[in-house]
Amino acid sequence: MKILYLYCHPLEESFHAAIRDAGVAALIRAGHDVDLCDLYAEGFEPVLTADMRRDYHDLEKNRAGIEGYIERLHAAEALVVQFPTWCFGFPAMLKGFFDRIFGPGITFDLSDPANVKPMLTHIRHVIGISTYGRDRLRAFIVGDPPRKMVTRYLRWFVARGARIRYLALYHMNIASEAQRKAFLARVSTELASLR
Repeated sequence: MKILYLYCHPLEESFHAAIRDAGVAALIRAGHDVDLCDLYAEGFEPVLTADMRRDYHDLEKNRAGIEGYIERLHAAEALVVQFPTWCFGFPAMLKGFFDRIFGPGITFDLSDPANVKPMLTHIRHVIGISTYGRDRLRAFIVGDPPRKMVTRYLRWFVARGARIRYLALYHMNIASEAQRKAFLARVSTELASLR
């Protein structure tokens, strides 16, 4: 299966790099074709400029400068989105990816505004992987927006019946070494089970 692994963390020495490495290795061992899209390493420009916003609904112009990312997304059969939760949301880099890439004629058909249709129906799996500095209760109290973005928002764009999973390590700042290792093992097991 062709997997787009969307990775968003600026520090190569972070725990997220270990998660990414474990996840990618598990996918490759399971025989999948992994396209690692490291937004920071690739220098992705997340800002939706005024001109880009003006061209948002123009299907001939709204792909300018992001054609490669669109091709990669359209080639995927599964999407893994890995990120740290900052301020109970996506990092700005990742939010910018969705602002710029998830547009009309790219991820949804807006030709009939009363009947908008998803265009990523070739994607059969979506897996979110995140860490939080705070505990699960605090995330629940504020509605856990990153979890909802993965399990509800992204669900709409992909195949009906697609399998959606969300793996989170809450209170990572005080997580023990054993808890971190257990999370790495959980990520590896979950990704290795993709079929």
